[in-house]
Amino acid sequence: MSKDHQHLEEGSELLLDFEKLKKVTATGHSVLPAVIQDVETKEVLLVGYVNREALDYALKNRVATMWSTSRNELWIKGATSGEYLDLVETRVNCEQNSLLYLVKVRGTGACHTKKKNGDPRYGCYYRRITENSTLEKTEE
Repeated sequence: MSKDHQHLEEGSELLLDFEKLKKVTATGHSVLPAVIQDVETKEVLLVGYVNREALDYALKNRVATMWSTSRNELWIKGATSGEYLDLVETRVNCEQNSLLYLVKVRGTGACHTKKKNGDPRYGCYYRRITENSTLEKTEE
């Protein structure tokens, strides 16, 4: 991992990517945002993007599947890390322009970043923004 990428994922400086949707649009793929939420705890684990191929795969195989907007390929959550998210239910919002995957975490976490002990973090929202706009980790 590059030093810049590590600083982004582990640092305490707020570096929000307000260009993300422009980058997603630039891929040329038609996608919807998908919120991935633990069915039992209701904790939001991550947000991804889903195209028709990803949705069809997820519904057929009952595993959280997105479209990787950075790699432009099908992203079966857990295929490389082993940290699968079993798909319990799929919901669509009122305007049919976003999805909610209710999942059961099969392993120990859903985030690709790791805690100090090497285990994956449970979810991707492991830092809070403080009053002075710095980041503070909520778990290690």
